[in-house]
Amino acid sequence: MTPVREQYLRIKKQYPDVIVFFRLGDFYETFDADARLIAAELDIVLTSRPVAKGERVPMAGVPFHAADGYIARLIGKGHKVAVCEQTGDDPKNGLMQRDVVRVVTPGTIVESNMLDARRNNYLVALTFQPERAGLAYVDISTGEFAVTQLTGPDALGTLQRELDRLQPAELLVAGPAPHSTQPASLAPSRGKHKEAVAHSMGVDLQALTEGIHSPVSTLPAWHFDTDTARQTLLDHFKVGTLDGFGCAGMPLAISAAGAIVQYLRDTQPGALAQLVNLRSYSTDQYMLLDSATRRNLELARSMRGTAQGSLSSVLDCTLTPMGGRLLHTWLNQPLIDRTAIETRLEAVQFFFDRAPLRAELRQALRAIGDLERMTNRAAQGVAQPRELVAFRMSLEKVPALAALLSAEHSALSLSAEAVGASQEVAGWIAAAIGDEPPATLNDAGVIRGGYSAELDAIAQSSRDARNWVANLERTERERTGIRTLKVGYNQVFGYYIEISRGQAENAPANYIRKQTLTNAERFITPELKEYESLILNAQERILDLERQEYKQLLRQIGARSADVLSAAQMLAQLDTHCALAEVAVLNRYVRPRMTDGRELEIVAGRHPVVELSARDEPFVPNDVRMSDGELVVLTGPNMAGKTTYLRQAALIVLMAQAGSFVPADAATIGIVDRIFTRVGAQDDISAGQSTFMVEMVETANILHHATARSLLILDEIGRGTSTYDGLSIAWAVIEYIHNHPRLQAKTLFATHYHELIALADRLPRVRNYNVAVSEADGKVTFLRRIVSGGADRSYGIHVAQMAGLPRPIIHRAEEILRELETQAAGPRLQGSVRQSAAAAQPALFDLSDPIVEELKALDLEALSPLEALNKLYQWQSAARRRP
Repeated sequence: MTPVREQYLRIKKQYPDVIVFFRLGDFYETFDADARLIAAELDIVLTSRPVAKGERVPMAGVPFHAADGYIARLIGKGHKVAVCEQTGDDPKNGLMQRDVVRVVTPGTIVESNMLDARRNNYLVALTFQPERAGLAYVDISTGEFAVTQLTGPDALGTLQRELDRLQPAELLVAGPAPHSTQPASLAPSRGKHKEAVAHSMGVDLQALTEGIHSPVSTLPAWHFDTDTARQTLLDHFKVGTLDGFGCAGMPLAISAAGAIVQYLRDTQPGALAQLVNLRSYSTDQYMLLDSATRRNLELARSMRGTAQGSLSSVLDCTLTPMGGRLLHTWLNQPLIDRTAIETRLEAVQFFFDRAPLRAELRQALRAIGDLERMTNRAAQGVAQPRELVAFRMSLEKVPALAALLSAEHSALSLSAEAVGASQEVAGWIAAAIGDEPPATLNDAGVIRGGYSAELDAIAQSSRDARNWVANLERTERERTGIRTLKVGYNQVFGYYIEISRGQAENAPANYIRKQTLTNAERFITPELKEYESLILNAQERILDLERQEYKQLLRQIGARSADVLSAAQMLAQLDTHCALAEVAVLNRYVRPRMTDGRELEIVAGRHPVVELSARDEPFVPNDVRMSDGELVVLTGPNMAGKTTYLRQAALIVLMAQAGSFVPADAATIGIVDRIFTRVGAQDDISAGQSTFMVEMVETANILHHATARSLLILDEIGRGTSTYDGLSIAWAVIEYIHNHPRLQAKTLFATHYHELIALADRLPRVRNYNVAVSEADGKVTFLRRIVSGGADRSYGIHVAQMAGLPRPIIHRAEEILRELETQAAGPRLQGSVRQSAAAAQPALFDLSDPIVEELKALDLEALSPLEALNKLYQWQSAARRRP
């Protein structure tokens, strides 16, 4: 077996579940099963290599300069790649030293061509206990590191909502083999293995991550041990306590965070230096949004799965990648603290009122690149020379931006430390790196002349030697008189002097014959070999010194990375505030008035996406006026705009609490803790759930988790089943929301069951509204106006006609409808459907009942347990005696 083969097998043994890219010269090679895998996945040639007499092994490789693209494709297919580099410049025992310098996994990518510039790439760790969960996440490309701990019966539900918000690139969980001595199992979990891991933790991981297509990596259980994780964090941050990070009393969060740090030690040790802070947060600080609400409100993706048509596509006119990422975070994690919301709104107001300043700042921001990711790539030692030039050009714009802002609003300006660090780092790069350096360190010319005296001296001696060789042909022709004399170079002999066969006998005595050709003789001289040695050695020495200087420059940048990242984060906020102000001006948005009450008043509200995409007719604004616990039953034809009205109300609330102005003439919004939506019809075939089942599951989730401060958006509850079943369910849901003491939430309930308008006569907080329709000469026109009162028809046949159903079907449907309406009016149904439903559906809580009045007057704190049981017995007996 060859020494290289032995070296490869020794390294591969340490990473059995990872594709090893083994550096051999100008290629990354793979062997054995890895070679077969990448040949199939990347559609490249599978060859073989001899490793012993009569033995060959499969081999497939990619050029090292194009490796990032191939690695990106493998990562996208769920694989992980260990990059094994030549780490020694001098062969040891005839063999080049090699070591794995990093393991690229979906959650540890830093290469810009593998990342979405406007989205974070989160690595998330999870740990569980009964009714408790810990979550930690990190984006090593930006340095963001945060933890939270969730408690209570709905801990896993909250965890699922957080995972849906973060959309992690990779999940870390404890594996089923805590006795393992391996540092980590880096293989993504799939299929039965993933299910086994889930059950080993007592959690249905597949259900928890439903809709989240993240590979799951299993780590040894000891990585999640609280004491081990705490010590890992203390050692990493070089502190004696975690109190300063706000997580000392969060053991499960500490477990998850420690597991992340340990995982990065095993995969991306260079990234650890960028984790300079750990932020703890509580989900109680933010409006919780479940996956159905994010989907139904089309926050980041439209129902068609495209960014176009989403709320982000309208609001995101940020000019920097870090601004785009921050806006995405704000929209997916709206605030519920009024002071924090007002702080954001005040900043947007500042730029809204100052158009010239806003335009100047936005023009300057166009020249700013992704400072967050540039800083981290430089600090991790993986930034390439041309990246540093772009980094420098961005940093050079920071002082002018800061000066523009500080003159107007000191509270929004960049700190002196951040500006100073930006200037200092830009100066270092300008001094060290030429304006147009080579793409990589494999070519000389990266370090600017004058930066290193030693490098300059070697470069000068190399230039002198090259000049001597360049002039050698002319000087030797003149000295010898041999006109056919030529100076050349090849890889085998190096530099040589060539003389034609006829003139070879006239070669000077100091010429040493090296090679005989058919028509010429080639010679060398001692002096020529000295200059050759100087040139070749200088080239290697220059590359070596340039690499050393470059690495030292990256270490310098790393030492100031915290302050540069601070500047990047301040610029992200500036970009986001300016973008929201720009959108507000362009789209005629207004600043909402936020209160701690429970009212919702929107004057002439508009749907932020639909109003910009409407082509055939102008968008019709509508008001929303809801007081404490009010429930609006909205009736009207399909296609008339009910769903748009519901969604725009929810979006206006969400935008306001994210810190944006809103599309309306005026808006007063009481802080909402959660927005729930049940909109649209869809099934889940993989889970064996019909459209109606999905509808009922989502409705159940809303009714179990909503509070009096929530906003409920319910569209066409009950439509997936028979008419009377659906009507009964919709009726009961409205009563439950209205009467349940915990709920009584602001609710917009759109329905095609116009029979439900009868509830306004029975329930005091129910209000009827409908979408106005104009009907003349048999033609129906949707006015898109929301007006008081209930609709008495659904106009479904008219919508079918608009959709292009054949005319005979339309005529026959009208005949059947008339027949059914006649039957409903006759004795067969004992009155109208509305009356039947009302008679058949007693209220959940009859507010005029004597028992209810007695319950209201009861002093619960003065009751003993026995007296309370006696009261319950009396009420039960009274209820059973009723007919």
